[in-house]
Amino acid sequence: MRTRLLLVDDHEVVRLGLRTLLEAEPDMEVVAEAGTADEALEKVARYRPDVVVMDVRLPGKSGLEACRLIRQQHPTTQVVILTSYLSEEFVSHALRVGAAGYVLKEVGGTELVNAIRSAREGQVAFDPHTASQMVARLRKLEAHIEESAFKGLSRREMEVLVLISRGKSNREIAQTLSLSEGTVRNYVSAIIEKLGMRNRIELATYAVRHHISEWMPDVED
Repeated sequence: MRTRLLLVDDHEVVRLGLRTLLEAEPDMEVVAEAGTADEALEKVARYRPDVVVMDVRLPGKSGLEACRLIRQQHPTTQVVILTSYLSEEFVSHALRVGAAGYVLKEVGGTELVNAIRSAREGQVAFDPHTASQMVARLRKLEAHIEESAFKGLSRREMEVLVLISRGKSNREIAQTLSLSEGTVRNYVSAIIEKLGMRNRIELATYAVRHHISEWMPDVED
């Protein structure tokens, strides 16, 4: 079965190049193109692509905001971010809104094709440059956490705890992190046990007192 693709970039020449590259693959088919986030949302609803290949910087809504909406409204459609920008903030944000891949435009076509195939299978893929930066960032974060008041918590548990400290409900946390409410409840229970707290209020108080936002500054509501 061929993977149905939607290409989203505000430059027509870029879209043409991507179409030429991807339609040369026997298992891929470009079903539509879009130049803005709003147009992308409309075409996802109309064409139901398997994978959206999308730039970060678009007129109006950003590609990351579009990714969040696509994943909420069409959870079977995966999104691969294709961009010229490599930063911890962008990559972390992309993962939080449900992107299945983050690939730099400067890398070869093979990396993009591989990322699309991985996304189609429900896996997360990065090009080598992005992967190296993310590994370094995660190692740094883990080292900090091990020395902090939040020792023993995973990155995802830290993200949940940040949102708890902001007074978010399980439903709101689930929407923000693209998780089910049941999964969020499990995370909350695990955090309470690991930190030796009795309830959600104690968790929130503890997190604020120990300045959790300084440890996880990139978590957005």
